[in-house]
Amino acid sequence: MPECQNPSGKSSPAAAPMGLIAGEGTLPVAVAGNLKAAGHRVIGLGLAGQSREDLLIPLCHAFHRVGLIRINQWIRLLRRHGASQAIMVGRVAKEKIYDRFFMFRYIPDWRTARIWLLRLRHDKRSDRLLRAVAVELASGGVSLLEALPYIPELLAGEGVLTATGPSSGVRADIDFAWPLLRRLNTLLIGQSLACKDGEIIAVEAMEGTDRMIQRAGELCHRGGWVLCKASSPAQDLRFDVPTVGPATIENLKRARAAALVVETGKTILLEKPALLKLADQLGIAVIGRRGG
Repeated sequence: MPECQNPSGKSSPAAAPMGLIAGEGTLPVAVAGNLKAAGHRVIGLGLAGQSREDLLIPLCHAFHRVGLIRINQWIRLLRRHGASQAIMVGRVAKEKIYDRFFMFRYIPDWRTARIWLLRLRHDKRSDRLLRAVAVELASGGVSLLEALPYIPELLAGEGVLTATGPSSGVRADIDFAWPLLRRLNTLLIGQSLACKDGEIIAVEAMEGTDRMIQRAGELCHRGGWVLCKASSPAQDLRFDVPTVGPATIENLKRARAAALVVETGKTILLEKPALLKLADQLGIAVIGRRGG
């Protein structure tokens, strides 16, 4: 795809160029907007078929569509624009990586092949894969940074964040489920679990939070269950941050959930004001809880 220049072309000479490797959703858009407002020249790399190019291009000094597993291409484009640091945000559909024809549908370049065949030869878990990507980027002169310092307004605070509060039964389920989730997090099993009346209904695995919510709703016809979501203590927040948005709230309502509990300071609430307003309209309590 040809390079797309921001029509304004304005940037602060004091701010270094910043790369943005963008996956699915609106989170990359929020990060790009804040980087631009801080004076950075944003060099956008949109993962083909996944990033919101329509929203990203106006916020970027330069934008390129890139291959999902073309890491050398990422490095070459970022360095061409003088970016030695980058932020990688937005969901990448993990199930595509486990497609039986993965290596044929997405032809890797030599850096990606080296990661897959050598560094991940005996362990292809998601956290190892992402760390290997970060190491490979660093070997090419590009350091990955956390996105959280650039979007403080989107992070979950502590306590009940909605006007809608949890019932005593919901509070009891939260107190029961939260310590169990923290133990699961240490085992790298998933970021979320669902609980009702002291019973664990569902645990998130590779399918992602939204599909786990659907499954929990199918299993708990009475409704009134709680979704708890938090990161692993060892999670690398440079590229894997728990995130919820208005669509999460809609899915919870559809599945008859009563509350959403997220980790303070480490969970991103996409479109935060709209999310909390929608939660109140649909009668779902949103609570921030410390990770300990």
